[in-house]
Amino acid sequence: MKKLINAVDDVVKDSLFGVEAAHSDIVAVDHDNNVVYRIDAPVANKVGIISGGGSGHEPLHGGFVGLGMLDAACAGEIFTSPVPDQMFAADKLVDGGRGVLHIVKNYTGDVMNFDMAAEMAAAEGIRVESVVVDDDVAVQDSLYTAGRRGVGLTVLLEKIVGAAAEEGKDLDYVADLAKRVIANGRSMGMALSGCTVPAAGKPSFELADDEIEVGIGIHGEPGRERRQIGTAAEIAQMLVRPILDDLDYRGSEVIAFVNGMGATPLIELYIMYNEVAKILQAEGVRVVRNLVGNYITSLDMAGCSVTLLRADDEMLHLWDAPVVTAGLRWGK
Repeated sequence: MKKLINAVDDVVKDSLFGVEAAHSDIVAVDHDNNVVYRIDAPVANKVGIISGGGSGHEPLHGGFVGLGMLDAACAGEIFTSPVPDQMFAADKLVDGGRGVLHIVKNYTGDVMNFDMAAEMAAAEGIRVESVVVDDDVAVQDSLYTAGRRGVGLTVLLEKIVGAAAEEGKDLDYVADLAKRVIANGRSMGMALSGCTVPAAGKPSFELADDEIEVGIGIHGEPGRERRQIGTAAEIAQMLVRPILDDLDYRGSEVIAFVNGMGATPLIELYIMYNEVAKILQAEGVRVVRNLVGNYITSLDMAGCSVTLLRADDEMLHLWDAPVVTAGLRWGK
């Protein structure tokens, strides 16, 4: 294993010091609780938006803290849920008097711990609503979940509801909007390689030179099937077809997101985006916004995922709204 680290046990802590050093104009870090929060938190009369999960998916979630997106992000150890005390600390940091929305990826530990944190917040008089992202069409249940996993849609959701909160919408409105985004988004991913968790020191799974794993999650877990590698056009079909089979996108306007899993160069992601766009055009799906790059990763895994969000006018307006974070920045 070759990693740019000091010590295996200090990877998350050291990384958060780096986040704070690099982006002190946007965020601060509660190092006792491993919480990244926007420097102007709490913002008075604004719904607080928090998310979090195991580390190793950067820039998710800490890279999306700032104006127009998250108010705070809780960083667990690599591929390990944060504990309720971390989330409760985040709730207190960002509550501006109008409540807090928890955005939770559908992994068993995350759901349980965010639920416990919401109860702790309620006992302190902080109103919390929670939404669970479950956009992965690859598998119904997995090593980490009951039900579908929460993957790429999380990025789009955090941007859209973060913009709504920034515009002053109340907690009920923001939570209902989040549920609408979740209902209209689907994802599918694939891997060219496993990833290496520093504490494990070896890849999470092995693939032959001519093999790919289709339907992977974001924690280094294998997918639903192993196939022979094909062209980018063939792999795009493997990812897009299950999405279109799961939700009818024909005639819809969509935000199309081609995400890198951490080790795939941007030149390959653009090749994949072009193939995805051609499939969607042929199916009568109109891409009106897009995002291409490494935004929800699995450490050093090579591969990509595709997310489609059937977007209405309000979602598009909120997608276009200003955002100032380490990972996304436009419009201001």
